[in-house]
Amino acid sequence: MNPTQITAESNSKLSSALEHFKGELGKIRTGRAHPGMLDGVQVEVYGQNMPLKAVGSIAVPEPQLLQITPFDPSNLGAISDAIRNDQALDLNPADDGRVIRIQIPALTTESRTAIVKILGQKVEDVMIASRNIRHDALHKLEEAEKAKTISKDELTRGQKQLDEQIAKFKSQVEELSGAKERDIMTV
Repeated sequence: MNPTQITAESNSKLSSALEHFKGELGKIRTGRAHPGMLDGVQVEVYGQNMPLKAVGSIAVPEPQLLQITPFDPSNLGAISDAIRNDQALDLNPADDGRVIRIQIPALTTESRTAIVKILGQKVEDVMIASRNIRHDALHKLEEAEKAKTISKDELTRGQKQLDEQIAKFKSQVEELSGAKERDIMTV
């Protein structure tokens, strides 16, 4: 493998890690209702677990309210139970026989601080992933240099490109997490 292939592969892995991180950020509560809050909810219907999006439509009629309209009204109870039983969400759905409404409670200072800690953990997880990607790529570069398939200059150039990729990745993660933290702490 040449240095260009190795850095391209690591860049692809870093892009995947960043997309995963963005998905994780979407799941973090900010005090306002958004359909992404319910992305992880699995509903047991028709004898199997299905994502909530597959069994109903999710709307946000008001900033503090989520409304779920099941495609099949007989699944109303299963959807309510799945949301209520998801400890990470800590939401209490109410249904009127046709739709489910979930009032999003306002965040207290303590809950905002706890959510920022969760955000910090997610940032740490993605940074660990980036360090692992960097470590693997460096290992491949060093192995190629030992096998004499690349020169010492190519090794150095590959390491420099890798460091530039990691620096760019880190700045993107910091920018995203900073924006999310401001969003969480805004009352």
